[in-house]
Amino acid sequence: MNNSSIRNFCIIAHVDHGKSTLADRILLHTGAISEREFHDQMLDDMDLERERGITIKASAVRINYNAKDGKTYELNLIDTPGHVDFTYEVSKSIGACEGALLVVDAAQGVEAQTVANLFLAMEHNLHIIPIINKIDLANAQIEKVKHEISGILGLDESKIILASAKQGIGTVDILEAVVQRIPHPSGDVANPLQALIFDSKFDIYKGVIILIRLVNGTLKKGMKIMMMSNKSTYDILEVGVFNPKPEQVEELFCGEVGYLTCNIREAKEVSVGDTITDAVSPAIHPLPGYKKVHPMVFSGIYPANSADFSALKVAMEKLKLQDASFIFEPEKSASLGMGFRCGFLGLLHMEIIEARLEREFDLNLVVTTPSVIYKVMTRSGEIVEVDNPMKLPLEIEDAEEPYVKARIICPKDCIGSVLELSESHRGSYVSTEYLDEDRVQIVYDIPLSEVIIDFYDKVKSVTRGYGSLDYELLDYRSTKIVKLDILINGEIYDAFSCIIFKDKANYKGRAIIEKLKETIPRHLFQVILQAAIGGQVIARETIKAVGKNVTAKCYGGDITRKRKLWEKQKEGKKRMKQFGKVEIPQEAFFAALRA
Repeated sequence: MNNSSIRNFCIIAHVDHGKSTLADRILLHTGAISEREFHDQMLDDMDLERERGITIKASAVRINYNAKDGKTYELNLIDTPGHVDFTYEVSKSIGACEGALLVVDAAQGVEAQTVANLFLAMEHNLHIIPIINKIDLANAQIEKVKHEISGILGLDESKIILASAKQGIGTVDILEAVVQRIPHPSGDVANPLQALIFDSKFDIYKGVIILIRLVNGTLKKGMKIMMMSNKSTYDILEVGVFNPKPEQVEELFCGEVGYLTCNIREAKEVSVGDTITDAVSPAIHPLPGYKKVHPMVFSGIYPANSADFSALKVAMEKLKLQDASFIFEPEKSASLGMGFRCGFLGLLHMEIIEARLEREFDLNLVVTTPSVIYKVMTRSGEIVEVDNPMKLPLEIEDAEEPYVKARIICPKDCIGSVLELSESHRGSYVSTEYLDEDRVQIVYDIPLSEVIIDFYDKVKSVTRGYGSLDYELLDYRSTKIVKLDILINGEIYDAFSCIIFKDKANYKGRAIIEKLKETIPRHLFQVILQAAIGGQVIARETIKAVGKNVTAKCYGGDITRKRKLWEKQKEGKKRMKQFGKVEIPQEAFFAALRA
């Protein structure tokens, strides 16, 4: 097949600017799906994606388009997420394309993640097609957004396409621009096979389904292939494309996007970014692959029932297939037993992983307080990286924490609120830049530990929903940290322990204790909650025992009869407090997390 008729492109944008709706409209217009089969967010196949209205996983689909020049083109479309926590999904998609549709909301204009995704696309030398979406809205500011795209993003204003994905306006112009402006893929069918693995997922019947972009050569059923990273070889059982449902084909040619299966049952045998080549006549060099991502947030995930540990391990391996940015390793907790220390790109990423583990694999989980990686120098001169409060050395000479460069785009009348918020989160002011007469970009260097919990929510709150946030890892800077322990009836409950900036430890300790008092139910014995730094208790609350009237059956007689019952009850409560187990509901962990 001649690859001059192939176009590979992705859709990138800020959250809720209409990427998935535009993908739906393109699928409908080209006949890839019928009106009968259609539903909103066609490429978002997870319940979580539809519930939250966000794209979590990048989705690939092949479309045949009859252009105005009379030719039929094969378009490979990849819909991508928009939230900062899923930037790795975007980078994988961009690596498999030659062009990108940059979608900007006509009412909201250019936002933080719009800028970040554009820079990501430019790093990969993608051809950018700017689109102003939602032009049918009553509050659409088309001319203003045009100036923002040309001024802030530096794109040619004359090449901007006006569209409304919901109404179907501009769909033909977008498809024609894809055909005319985006270059066809390079590569040659005569060259040795080189295929980039840009995603994978697990099927209970077929094993690992590997999503690939062919750069050179051809791929067909029955071929013997080799993974260039570990030299393992497999026989191809099935080759296909997504239309948008899986459809088997005889052969895939260079430039095309599709999938293959080899009945691989072990999830760890496949790694995203690896190169597939012909085992008989292999390529000399692998493809560049992807830049390795470093998790920013770490948390412990434990099964509520210790018997589910093996099931949790299998579930995590299968989930890692679909999300290469998720990492995990086994760890043991004194209070929770065996579990895993997991790394995430952000708090939303953590919430999504936990929700998927519970829904897709029917697990009941306990998640500990998230932490970032601290670099700690002990008094002996040894430097250790600490992502778990229980591993924090006792004798600390110096400590460093990660900082991020946070870019906040907001209306100009919210500048004061944003500056105040950033300062309260230990931010260091860098710059303020007016993007136009109404909006500004404020840049702060802020500790990552201050950003990951609720900073984005607070930005939205102080800007009345108009603010947007994007951040990137900067460097490590000196800090003063302490380990905050939560004690329940005198015993340290390490699931609630956290590493925190010294000046905020008292406030955080009191906040956690108060939240726990609200969420932990009353028991038949008294529960004492304490927050401590080292041996010093900084906060305490008591959950009173549930009262039981043991003398209700006594309706007369000597008082000694009642006293006997009260003494018996007192001894029983004392014994229960000694051996009884405090039941902590899942809401208590979330309450402590948000405290």
